[in-house]
Amino acid sequence: MRVAVLSVHTSPLAQPGTGDAGGMNVYVLQSALELARRGVDVEIFTRATASTDPPIVRVAPGALVRNVVAGPFEGLDKNDLPTQLCAFTAGVLRAEATHEPGYYDVVHSHYWLSGQVGWLARDRWAVPLVHTAHTLAAVKNASLAEGDRPEPPLRSVGEQQVVDEADRLIVNTEYEARELVSLHRADPERIDVVHPGVDLAMFTPGDKRAARSVLGIPGDEPIVAFVGRIQPLKAPDVLLRAAAKLPGVRVVIAGGASGSGVVTRPDTGSAANPEGLVRLAEELGITDRVTFLPPQSRDRLVDVYRAADVVAIPSHAESFGLVAVEAQACGTPVVAAAVGGLPVAVRDGVTGTLVATHEADDWAAAIGGVLDGDRDAMSSAAQAHAATFSWGHTVDGLLASYGRAISDYRARHQRVEPPPRRDRRRLSIRRGVRA
Repeated sequence: MRVAVLSVHTSPLAQPGTGDAGGMNVYVLQSALELARRGVDVEIFTRATASTDPPIVRVAPGALVRNVVAGPFEGLDKNDLPTQLCAFTAGVLRAEATHEPGYYDVVHSHYWLSGQVGWLARDRWAVPLVHTAHTLAAVKNASLAEGDRPEPPLRSVGEQQVVDEADRLIVNTEYEARELVSLHRADPERIDVVHPGVDLAMFTPGDKRAARSVLGIPGDEPIVAFVGRIQPLKAPDVLLRAAAKLPGVRVVIAGGASGSGVVTRPDTGSAANPEGLVRLAEELGITDRVTFLPPQSRDRLVDVYRAADVVAIPSHAESFGLVAVEAQACGTPVVAAAVGGLPVAVRDGVTGTLVATHEADDWAAAIGGVLDGDRDAMSSAAQAHAATFSWGHTVDGLLASYGRAISDYRARHQRVEPPPRRDRRRLSIRRGVRA
């Protein structure tokens, strides 16, 4: 099997935790590597963002990334990318043209921008389109944080088009499946639920003191960590406000600015950007208890999870929350917002705690409860729960979905010979006169 994977707006090779790179990047790369290990050839198409990006990067035997030139390398906001979809599509089609006809068996697009390209590639190559939305505009707009920008109407329209055109839709959880049906009238028969995975060989428990020493963090304080992009959607400010009510607790924030957190927005009062978080910590009087770290590589990210006593995920919306599973795989309990797919990623009261609000008092109580509770029992339960989310299980689901997509597509497009014509007269038009 050969799969063309489309990831227009962010490269799977980008550092998660900053810009537009996050859980989707991890999903695309790790699933591609696992597919390649199964003997599937995977080509990932993404937009080049630097003149130094090589046209092709081979990340493993059977898996490569194609950097397609489409628009300026720098300074192009994600909301401006629709203007470059034609150029990107042209690059994808030209790459396919170098292969023999019928080279790809299926197209898998990630995020709505990629779905727009996948829809055209599907029609050109006569293969099925499988689409994963990862997030939906309607869901994000329904739970906007203070100072965040709503998703533009263009995105909602584009998402509806992709939902209508895709041969199959892959979602992270049953909750997301219900959202697709209720918000976009998706056909439930075309939806497959496939949980994301975690690298269980990479993310494992380890020495807490050694991890803190590597990160330069004091060894004896209770630590709550936030890992991810710093933007209003992820709500790191909620964690700081909660920490102000927990004397002696240190907060570690590992990530970079993203989305509407890229610039300081004093007009809105948003604290969900790096500069705003620094100011908020000062206002709360907890500057000496907050450690800011840049986005971490995978091996250093393991140290962050191991160093923490609790990992907090106060997001206003999450389709799944890979950070939750990675942290639990390291034996660290998670306190998370009860939104989106997080109730699947976290077992409330067993591997962590789910919080129904974004009020600082509620978060302080939840974090304090985990810190004061039986963390050894939660740690063991967290590891066991995370073990059910391997990339192997994810790819089992992807391959099953691909198989259904291919089978259904071929059944719908079987060549049917037309019946013999009885009347072979032709109707032609010449200069507006029928003959």
